[in-house]
Amino acid sequence: MARKIQGGITFPKGFQANGLYSGIKSNRKLDLALIVSDVDAEAAGLFTTNRIKAAPVSLSQRRIRGGQARAILVNSGNANACTGDAGMQDALRMTEKVSQFLTCTARKILCASTGVIGRPLPVNNILEVIPDLVAGGSPYKNMECAKAIMTTDTYPKEAQAEFQCSGFPVRIGGIAKGVGMIHPQMATMLVFLTSDANISREALKAALQTVVDRNFHTLSVDGETSTNDSVIILSNGCAGNPKIQKGTPAYADFIESLDGVCQKLRELLVHDGEGATKFIHISVQGAKSRTDAKKVAASIAKSILVKTAFFGEDVNWGRIMVAIGNAGVVVREEKIDISVGDVSLVHHGIGMGEAQEEKALEVMKGKEIHLSVSLGMGPMTAEYWTTDLSYEYVRINAGYKGRT
Repeated sequence: MARKIQGGITFPKGFQANGLYSGIKSNRKLDLALIVSDVDAEAAGLFTTNRIKAAPVSLSQRRIRGGQARAILVNSGNANACTGDAGMQDALRMTEKVSQFLTCTARKILCASTGVIGRPLPVNNILEVIPDLVAGGSPYKNMECAKAIMTTDTYPKEAQAEFQCSGFPVRIGGIAKGVGMIHPQMATMLVFLTSDANISREALKAALQTVVDRNFHTLSVDGETSTNDSVIILSNGCAGNPKIQKGTPAYADFIESLDGVCQKLRELLVHDGEGATKFIHISVQGAKSRTDAKKVAASIAKSILVKTAFFGEDVNWGRIMVAIGNAGVVVREEKIDISVGDVSLVHHGIGMGEAQEEKALEVMKGKEIHLSVSLGMGPMTAEYWTTDLSYEYVRINAGYKGRT
């Protein structure tokens, strides 16, 4: 049978996936996913910076230090967070069960969870379906896997890319979940990436850090950081290419392709922001340092007043100025320029008047808006993606427990 061209998480050689219903979600939607490499894979991961960590995060953080993994087990509908020692024992029991069917040590099974915090997992139901989950794994069940990690997402999110390494085609795939509680403190989401590249552990870790910084650390929906955030990559070497090391042309190609996959996932995440009606690309120029530029962009992206102004199509550029001033960096009011789309609103710290605000109103009515800020302090730039904050966001999160 010819291999399909599109495949998300199973696009690279040597990967299988599956997703099924295990009894966690009351709506009987898919809630248990498995990603499996045919052979041991180099593994790297980045996890939540929240000091309260879910059991699967703590377990995966510990296990990934070993450098290799065979599989990632993911459940949705239950965060397995704030569940005490019982939650850790549940995570251990589930990964042990998977390892038995993959005939490998449980230390090579990583795990992740997403959903409501504080509820015990229906672990016996999950253990009962794990044999079917493993047996049903296939390179063609990428979509079932992508759907099984969803909570309030309205659609599954997957991406893939391919590049040539010394004449060998190397593939990268990925899936993500996350709509609300997305924030650049290790990005509140779950992202799983696979590759068939033969790559050193050091290069894989460095590449993951680079693309997370570029993409998921520049994304904010509501300024919250969860207990379960995880970005994990497995690379199994099945492409057969010469080993990729840091600092080589092949490493640059790997990062470029991995970055492309993560850019696509970031785009899908921001466009599925809970209740979002507008998607705002913030670019900051003219900062003394990249750190300053990122701080200013982040301050704007996280401002509730800015986000609600965009929702209300209110050309209230004063809120943007407030956010700039609250960023904690040295700025000079008389050097600041602000534009939305191609309409200038502020020049050298002074508003351009009602006529320009009327023009900007037409831009604000759009679904995708480019907000540009120039600080006039130096050569450095940064960007952020964010959404507006709507009535629907409040409705969804006011009744979250009943929806997962």
